[in-house]
Amino acid sequence: MAEKKEMSVFPAGGVNPYGKFFVGTSYLNMLSTEQVTVGNVTFEPGCRNNWHIHHAVKGGGQMLLVTAGRGWYQEWGKSARALGPGDVVHIPAGVKHWHGAAKDSWFQHLAIEVPGEGTRTEWCEPVSDEDYAKLG
Repeated sequence: MAEKKEMSVFPAGGVNPYGKFFVGTSYLNMLSTEQVTVGNVTFEPGCRNNWHIHHAVKGGGQMLLVTAGRGWYQEWGKSARALGPGDVVHIPAGVKHWHGAAKDSWFQHLAIEVPGEGTRTEWCEPVSDEDYAKLG
C-alpha cells in the first residue's frame, strides 16, 4: 500500500470501507449524504474497483467528475477510456462497468449518485490482472 496522497481541494478521507470490492487500496471521503450523495474516491496507483452495476427501478446511475491524476473507465463489452482532470463520465443505471487508477498514477474522482427509486449496487467480479495490464 502506497502512502496516501492528497490530490485536490477535497481531502482523501480514510481507507474505503468498500475495499473488499477493490484491487489495491482506495480512500473515501463522503462529501454529501443529503439531497445528492457525493463521495470523493482516491485510488492508489494500480487500484481499481470490481465490475459493478448501479441498478434502479427508476432514474439512478452514477456520474464521475475527475479531479486529479490519471485513470480508466470501462463499460462491459467496450474499450477502456482514459480519464484525466476535468473529465466527466455519465453511467446510466444497469450498465456494468469499472473505474480506477492507471498503473503509475494516483487517481481521484467525485462519485455522484444519481437519485432514483429502488437503487442498489451489485458488485461483480474483479477486473482481471491480464485485462488491466493491457492498459497504458
